[in-house]
Amino acid sequence: MNHPEELKYSKSHEWVKFLDDTTALIGLTDYAQDALGDLVFVNLPEAGDEVTAGEAFADVESVKAVSDVFSPVTGTVAEINEELLDAPEQMNEDPYGAWLIKVENITDKDELLSAEEYVKFYESEEA
Repeated sequence: MNHPEELKYSKSHEWVKFLDDTTALIGLTDYAQDALGDLVFVNLPEAGDEVTAGEAFADVESVKAVSDVFSPVTGTVAEINEELLDAPEQMNEDPYGAWLIKVENITDKDELLSAEEYVKFYESEEA
């Protein structure tokens, strides 16, 4: 599995790409999209909505089930990836290119893991 070193990760299997100190893109990790299977639908928040670290902000539907997506940070949704609404399979094809939301005014980001810490975390979950 691929887990780019420059990203941060959450224990609920989302990635965070910081664009600056208080703005970031958020998406599903390679591990998450693989576990979910083929994604067929995504339900995203609206720009201006607040997200809170550890709370669900979206859900994705795969051929297996519907799963919540949890925010790894606290902030305000600046933008959603509207392309995913018509083509959710992009999350399977390119999990680190297919971001879900852009969050600004980030305040809570303490629980984020490095790529190495994230791999150790999910490998220990599987054991």
